[in-house]
Amino acid sequence: MKKLNIGLAGLGRLGKEYGKNIQFKIPNANLVAVCSLVEEELAYAKKELEVSDTYSSYESMLEHPHMDAVVIITSTDSHAEHIIKAMESGLHVFCEKPLSIDIENCLKVEEEAKKHSNLIVMIGFNRRYDPSYVDAKKTIIENKVGKPFFVRSQTVDKDIWAPFQVSFVKTSGGVFHDFNVHDVDLARWYIGSEVKRLWSQGGAYRFKEFGDLGDADNTFVFCEFEDGSMALLGASRTSSYGHDTFTEIIGTEGKLTVGNPPSKNRVQISDKHGVRNECNETFYDRFKDSFLIQVQDFVNSVLEGKQPECNLENATKATIVTCAMTESFKTKGIVEIKDIMP
Repeated sequence: MKKLNIGLAGLGRLGKEYGKNIQFKIPNANLVAVCSLVEEELAYAKKELEVSDTYSSYESMLEHPHMDAVVIITSTDSHAEHIIKAMESGLHVFCEKPLSIDIENCLKVEEEAKKHSNLIVMIGFNRRYDPSYVDAKKTIIENKVGKPFFVRSQTVDKDIWAPFQVSFVKTSGGVFHDFNVHDVDLARWYIGSEVKRLWSQGGAYRFKEFGDLGDADNTFVFCEFEDGSMALLGASRTSSYGHDTFTEIIGTEGKLTVGNPPSKNRVQISDKHGVRNECNETFYDRFKDSFLIQVQDFVNSVLEGKQPECNLENATKATIVTCAMTESFKTKGIVEIKDIMP
């Protein structure tokens, strides 16, 4: 069996999960190198991921003689730079969403990719690989609910993660780039049109630290699409009960709902406290299967020479919208997408 040799950049909370998936769960992939600035993470890679070649320099890892591709799980503000350097080194690239928090950087990556048409570059919008979201898309294609004209989608994290998220506001670009980029991608995917204008509202209602950084802990965005369709996209960092991601697609002949209520499994508990379901604690608990499926698709795409669905064009369009969301939040006004293009 032909295998893809991969280097992993970034060994934080999510990077470790990517490492385990690549090394132990994808039969046609080898994790041959890892890179981190944290010594403890490199020690983890040697012991837990069984990787002997570890690097504290990303540029040094790119020179690994047997590496075919790189998986980038670094801070959001470095994604574009790391992707370009990997392409310049002749490597295929998978990078976690978003492509960038800056539109010009997205366009720079697209321009560089044109010079390397032989390389696969994929951005990780994992919800497109979640079985439930995939089934919803299939139902739309089969015209079972008519033409979608309204999407309501939200990304909600448990409140215990808020202090951790505060520390990464500056590098992540804030709640719209970090949370709503998923909802934007789904809305575009289901509606099949592009956002024309939008209006963002929100605030730091519980954790004032986000407000001090110009960010928010709860937001809503109303979007109008080129074809007249609509979307209402929400985000929250203050859930007391667990991770709560859901999407509702309303069509001319019916509707689809994914993830509502936010159940951990199919078990319903009935006791003296009432009737209830348990929730997932984290986004990874909810979407762990999709994270594995998307990296497997990247590996297969490289080995088979096919372009993945989550390409640079889609990633750039998502960032354009989240940049407009951020601008609307700051100005408290309606933003036309055409007006924020460089």
